[in-house]
Amino acid sequence: MSIHNPDIKRVTTHTIQELKNRGEKITALTAYDYSMAQVVDAAGVEMILVGDSASNVMAGHETTLPITLDQMIYHASSVVRAVKRALVIVDLPFGSYQGNSEEALRSAIRIMKESGAHAVKLEGGQEIKESIVRILSAGVPVMGHLGLTPQSIYKFGTYAVRAKEDAEAAKLMEDALMLQEVGCFGVVLEKIPAALTRQVSQALSIPTIGIGGGPDADGQILVLHDLLGITKEFKPRFLRRYADLNTVMTEAIAHYVDDVKAKDFPNEKEAY
Repeated sequence: MSIHNPDIKRVTTHTIQELKNRGEKITALTAYDYSMAQVVDAAGVEMILVGDSASNVMAGHETTLPITLDQMIYHASSVVRAVKRALVIVDLPFGSYQGNSEEALRSAIRIMKESGAHAVKLEGGQEIKESIVRILSAGVPVMGHLGLTPQSIYKFGTYAVRAKEDAEAAKLMEDALMLQEVGCFGVVLEKIPAALTRQVSQALSIPTIGIGGGPDADGQILVLHDLLGITKEFKPRFLRRYADLNTVMTEAIAHYVDDVKAKDFPNEKEAY
């Protein structure tokens, strides 16, 4: 059973900051549709990320790059309609904010107005500072994302751990401090050495959310389909599967097929 605080009726960015201040770990998961978001929210997760990972787990693309702003708004709208408690954050997709701060603001406003979400997330540091500042100036809460940034996968050429070298680690720390200074309410640290996660989390007053960064971030996030064992091929070291729904669902559907073929479903009690 979840041990989340039932006194928190609606999680806000202020709530997330308070959790860090008192040393309570923050929980986050992705969700992309109404039904799954209902389950995640009811379980007590503080933050739900409508991630551009929908490009992978919902649409079957190899990377996060193909998903569009319209598609992100569709997924976000579905999630927001389901959520009663969690803070809903939406990824700005590739091409909707890099290099053009006016376009970034338009994209963020569309997400907030059309989906009803509570915040947006952007990947990158100093190179997207202008976009972040402009979005924040409009009153839209922003979460940063450093380390392995999947929208830059063709630049990196690999999903290997980032910031292992001193120079990249120093830049990540500088970027994290910049994100805090301009007003981001938190930052995701993806697939970086645990020691660096610890250093950044101690240096920042805003919360850090880790994925593949060890135990010392202020919170953790996983992709829901990975946690539930719906996806099978993705097997990174940092992933803990809490269920094997792929097997459960496959067996249930196969059982249904067998029953229909055997003329056992529907039976007399299941007919009008």
